[in-house]
Amino acid sequence: MDQDDDLLIFDDEDQPEASQGEVEGWNVLVVDDDPEIHTVTQFALNSFTYCGKPLKLHSAYTAAEARSLLSSETEFTIALVDVVMESDEAGLELVQWIRTERKNDHIRIVLRTGQPGKNPDRDVVARYSINDYKEKTELTANKLYTLMYACLRNYCEIEALSKKNEALEKVLSACQKTVSSKTVDEFSDAIL
Repeated sequence: MDQDDDLLIFDDEDQPEASQGEVEGWNVLVVDDDPEIHTVTQFALNSFTYCGKPLKLHSAYTAAEARSLLSSETEFTIALVDVVMESDEAGLELVQWIRTERKNDHIRIVLRTGQPGKNPDRDVVARYSINDYKEKTELTANKLYTLMYACLRNYCEIEALSKKNEALEKVLSACQKTVSSKTVDEFSDAIL
């Protein structure tokens, strides 16, 4: 590994401010059947922060464990998912479950593989709703940091857009009620 890839420090001044009342850390799910991958990922991201908040890494060693964690009340921002675990397509099936059954479009999903020939990345990117596809060997500490920043920025933008859409829907609903009001009382209730 190149010495420049061992550690990368980012200046927190370039990051957006964290708003009050937010969760104390970014929940990241590492799904891989190789315990060493969990250890290396933890070590590489140990001092990572974004918006003044650290990462909270959660480990799952099978797709079933990942489903259980993703079904909990924990809000995960990123999932780093191995493609080949208990079966050749366990990771891909997990991605499909997250997007279709859980209907979670906000979580950023990065597939990691140690066997790139198994599922060619063009096919996987075209068929599955993932945000990136990486070979485990290419994810140096430098590139893992960059990946986390990109995913978290994207996640925050999606969350902000979602909140703005909800607010806009409320405004539109109130406007429709106001326009369809037939009495002064209905009109004032709609305005309030």
